[in-house]
Amino acid sequence: MFRFLLSDRTACPSVSSPGDFSSGGPGYGAALKDLAAFACFLFLFFRFLHWTAGETGYHWQWYRIPRYLFIISDGRFLPGPLLDGLVITLKITGISLILATFIGLGTALMRITGTLPARILSRVYLESIRNTPLLVQIFFIYFVLGPILDIHRFTAAILALSLFEGAYASEIFRGGILSIPRGQWEASLSLGMTKAQTYRHIILPQAFLRILPPIAGQAVSLIKDSALVSAIAISDLTMQGQAVIAETYLTFELWFTIAGLYLLLTLPLSLGVRLLEKWMTPAA
Repeated sequence: MFRFLLSDRTACPSVSSPGDFSSGGPGYGAALKDLAAFACFLFLFFRFLHWTAGETGYHWQWYRIPRYLFIISDGRFLPGPLLDGLVITLKITGISLILATFIGLGTALMRITGTLPARILSRVYLESIRNTPLLVQIFFIYFVLGPILDIHRFTAAILALSLFEGAYASEIFRGGILSIPRGQWEASLSLGMTKAQTYRHIILPQAFLRILPPIAGQAVSLIKDSALVSAIAISDLTMQGQAVIAETYLTFELWFTIAGLYLLLTLPLSLGVRLLEKWMTPAA
């Protein structure tokens, strides 16, 4: 009953048809071009590092880095402090991303269909979060609300990141929902569907395609913003890197390694979302 609403290309003109996912297409070509450009950038970057080392006399000690990633002892794989921190970063960002998605969607619906108190509350939340620095929010939740509500630093970090990213995600959700043509709503109501059914079966599936790229960008921002939780002594990747730097003085080598580990998280996410968007876009 709902299929003709989703398949009506005239009612949803902005959904493109780049080609069949199974046979490849422009999406794959663009992804390969991005990977090739990134590989070229890495080559030129390391060539630049090699040149500056010769000019300045700095002695790079990359051979000391692997032990802080992992070691093999008695045939067992033992993660080093950087990998331990990477696992903590993954936990924080994964949980925060899920919570931010629900917070963002709930806030968007409150602004669109909520009562006046709900719209006022959502607006106050948005303006408060978007107009204050994330680091201040982390400090406020941990040092002010933490002792009162007995909030652990790990929970405080997740709560701060979820609220911060959820505020931006709500505007993405709201824009995607409002971009759906009015005719889709009218056709749903003419079929006797409730508002909840309209959102679930008609509006949100179409809006999801439109918000997928900006939501992916917000997820990448979340991964990078998670580095700020080291300010409240959470042993994430950044905190572990700072501890190793204080011990070894391998400042440049370790910061470049940490940046590379963050890239290992964000680049596959960006590529995966692009392929997912390609797969979910209806073919012509």
